[in-house]
Amino acid sequence: MNDLGLYVLDADNHVVEAEDVYAWAQWFESIENRLVAYTQITSAVQVSTIFLGIDHRYVGNGPPIVFETMIFGGPLDQETWRYASWDDAEAGHATAVAKARAAIGQHVESKA
Repeated sequence: MNDLGLYVLDADNHVVEAEDVYAWAQWFESIENRLVAYTQITSAVQVSTIFLGIDHRYVGNGPPIVFETMIFGGPLDQETWRYASWDDAEAGHATAVAKARAAIGQHVESKA
């Protein structure tokens, strides 16, 4: 345990503690390591979900909060949600995309 609050993802996208700040910085350098999902809804509205690599759990106990979804543009500009796991981040991204689309009145045809 390094007590730095710095994390990376393993090959299966599980959150693991970084060995040290240098290993964390080297891993963190690539956006490909950190991008969970990105959706361009319109030219002015995007939803991005990333791995933060730094624990954002400031209060209470529990797993590190290291993923974040944010809406950029539109009526929900800067709305943000954070998560502890890749799976929760993926689900949160889908929810944020639906919320952003609904906020701008964009309907998506269901694929049956």
